[in-house]
Amino acid sequence: QVRLVESGGGLVQTGGSLRLSCEASGFTTKAPNMGWFRQAPGKEREFVAAINRNDGTTDYADSVKGRFTISTDNAKNTMYLQSNNLQPEDTAVYYCAGGRSGGSNWYSYNYWGQGTQVTVSS
Repeated sequence: QVRLVESGGGLVQTGGSLRLSCEASGFTTKAPNMGWFRQAPGKEREFVAAINRNDGTTDYADSVKGRFTISTDNAKNTMYLQSNNLQPEDTAVYYCAGGRSGGSNWYSYNYWGQGTQVTVSS
């Protein structure tokens, strides 16, 4: 099994920044692909960003391109999401995910964290 634990969420003002972390433990070789998803109240879970831990390939949702950066520190088994110029529409619970498959579809991932709340005030 792979266990994922997010941290770093919080309350920020419009234009502010946060860095989310996702620490993986267990059989992390089962999760070469990792991603961030978010879900706002009353909305479906949506893709934010994805990364392949082996070759560093990344992908982003159009809504966060140029503002968010996904990265990993494989020595620490930790994935990050640097979120800059946050807007009220970024308010959501952010989840990290891992699996053998990756990409922008949530059902491609086998393992999920518990989520961390990001709230952007206007």
